[in-house]
Amino acid sequence: MSELGSPCLSPAWQEYPYALAICLGSIFMIFLVEIFAFRWGTSVLAKIGIAHDAHGHGLATGSHAAHGPEGNHPIPSSSGTSRSDSVKEIVGDIESLPEKLEHHHVDGLGHEHGYNHGHGGIGGVADSAIAQIIGVAILEFGVLLHSVFVGLTLAVNPGFKILFVVIVFHQTFEGLGVGSRLAFMELPPAYSYVPVLGACLYGLTTPIGIAAGLGVRSTYNPDSTTASIVSGVLDAFSSGILIYTGLVELMAHEFIFNKEMIEGSTRNLVFALSCMMLGAGLMALLGKWA
Repeated sequence: MSELGSPCLSPAWQEYPYALAICLGSIFMIFLVEIFAFRWGTSVLAKIGIAHDAHGHGLATGSHAAHGPEGNHPIPSSSGTSRSDSVKEIVGDIESLPEKLEHHHVDGLGHEHGYNHGHGGIGGVADSAIAQIIGVAILEFGVLLHSVFVGLTLAVNPGFKILFVVIVFHQTFEGLGVGSRLAFMELPPAYSYVPVLGACLYGLTTPIGIAAGLGVRSTYNPDSTTASIVSGVLDAFSSGILIYTGLVELMAHEFIFNKEMIEGSTRNLVFALSCMMLGAGLMALLGKWA
């Protein structure tokens, strides 16, 4: 807001709150990216015979609510049996469906295989590989973009001591949020490198920004027209990503559509909500000096 509202900019920038417009645009952009990514992921699952679960039932810890796929349950063939026997068989299968989904998977040949509807079977692998990676990638992208400019600001700002302390706490809290999300991802072996890669990228972005800032320290003017526009546009863009992540990926998926939060004890729910609000309050407090 302050960069795009700078008096150094032309009067056209003062006629409309462009920072808010860019933030809103980035929210819709991330929404479109996520929805089309899940459409693509669902089509991939359909090709291997797994149906997409739009309601997020049967969630386990760390799962991405409302994004989890579940295995198809084939209806037994009625050839060679009477209509009434076939109906009874179908009714019996429906009544025992929850138990079968929890413990077994029946393939098209009638062979039973051990199957856990959480993260141990095909559905869990697909859920982790698609839903969790997309959700964390959106969060990581917004945080990384923001962290580069945090490092750049730290390198060129004359008030280094105060800003350094604030940024250390800011990046620590932000790192705890990203790190906890990466740590609780349950991925198949083929994607085991994703949490490590995400942690390394987060740890490198702020130093990269600091290095860039030190390189242009003598020529970079944070109050110039170009610097104000570039910094303001990218900050507004990353803020939209972080707002979307907080509202959708955190508050909606991890609380409203999370089976453990809905059906769990009130004590655990209150504790989780308190932690979330405490973190938001601390980050808001740091905004006084950042």
